[in-house]
This record gives sequence, structure tokens and C-alpha cells, in this order.
Amino acid sequence: MKLISHSFATFLVAIAFSSCSSIYMPNVPNTPMLSKQGEASGGLHVAYNGNLSLNAAYAASNHFGIIGSGSYINNTGRQKDFKQRLIEVGGGYFTTFGPDDNRIIEVYAGYGGGNTDRTYYSYDNNDVLSETDMQEVTYKKTFLQVNYSSRLSDSFTLFGKKFPISYGTAIRISQVDMKTFLRNGIGQLREGNLFLEPVFFTRMKLNEQVQLQYTSSGNFGLNSRKFISAGNSLFTIGAVVNLGGKK
Repeated sequence: MKLISHSFATFLVAIAFSSCSSIYMPNVPNTPMLSKQGEASGGLHVAYNGNLSLNAAYAASNHFGIIGSGSYINNTGRQKDFKQRLIEVGGGYFTTFGPDDNRIIEVYAGYGGGNTDRTYYSYDNNDVLSETDMQEVTYKKTFLQVNYSSRLSDSFTLFGKKFPISYGTAIRISQVDMKTFLRNGIGQLREGNLFLEPVFFTRMKLNEQVQLQYTSSGNFGLNSRKFISAGNSLFTIGAVVNLGGKK
């Protein structure tokens, strides 16, 4: 399991360094690892580029979960500004299995929407602003994802203390379609794309409720598009809280 995880993470790093610019920035997929009715999960994740993601989930029964996510990014620079808001909700099936009942399968589907404002700045030879390209987009999103995780399957020793480790992977398929697209105030031809997003995450248990999580994900667009394209991978550090689950 470790070898597969490390190889997958290395593969995703390579994707990030070869990424291109897209007007759509994916959020951190919701991987709550629900195990029984009444369990609640919440997470906060931050990416190196300032992408902030919030995830929440609740097990309404022993096999049905409700999930919700939101993300926000606001990057300003001399050559480009990028601001995005995204929210999504969904539901689906989960179950535990294995000799110690510590393996989890989750299948979720959902719907969401968001908006992106992106502006490029150009300068003349005297370093004076000469041109701006302002792009304003609203879009809708549908997704289907399958999560597999192994709870407390290893441990990490730090300062003589052992911290249990959980591993997980997910595959998310997202359809993103523009609702409106303005470029410098003028309506443009709208685009859409189907994305395949493989995800790997590792959790380190700090206590019975709180875990640190590292997430890496890729982003592959199945269609060739100019504005809603692939390439925005995620590498985040966050904290996850699970209350009321199986021990």
C-alpha cells in the first residue's frame, strides 16, 4: 500500500509541474470516511496557491451519507488576478468491510456551481499598464466519485510517540459547463469539459476526533478547450474532524 501511495503521489507532482492555466480550479474532493449512522465529518484544507476548501458530511443512516463542499481562492499579482468561489452538495452510499471492518467504500454524486473572475495585465516598454483582459465566468458542475480508504492501517513515530495513519484514494468525474462568459464585458462562446480527477490522501490521527490530512490530486480534461481546460492539480494540507464513527 505504501509503495502504491508514494508512486501515485510522485506521479501527481509531475502533473503539477506540467500544468497549464484554466479558468476552473477544482476544490478538494470530499472524502469523509463515514462508517456508521450519526457520524459527522468536517475538514479544512489549504493549497500552496491559497485555494481554501471546506468539506462537511453526515451519515443519515448506516449506508447513506450527505456531503457538502465549498472553496474560495483570491490571488492577486502584477500580471494576473484570479478569484473563484465554488459550492457543491451531494449524497450517496458508504459501507465498511474487511477482517477488522476498517476498510471503507464510498460512492457519491452531486451538483454545484461557482464563478471565476480572472484578469491578465500587459505592460509597455516603459512598464506602464497598456492592456487588460478581464474574464468573468459562471458555471454549473455535476460530479460522481468513488472513495476507497483503509482506516488506521499503519503508524508514524515522532518523538517516541506513535501516530496511527490512514490511507485513501478517490476517483472523481466532474462535468463543468459555463452558464455565462464575459470577456471585457462582451459575451463569449461558452465552453464545457469533462474532468477526471484521481486523488490520494493520507491522514495522521492526533486524537480520537482530529486528524491531519495531506491530499494530492490530478486534473485531466477529456476534451480540448481553451478556457475550461485541465492542469490545475491540488496539493493541500488540512485538518479533519470525525465525530461518532466506529472506533
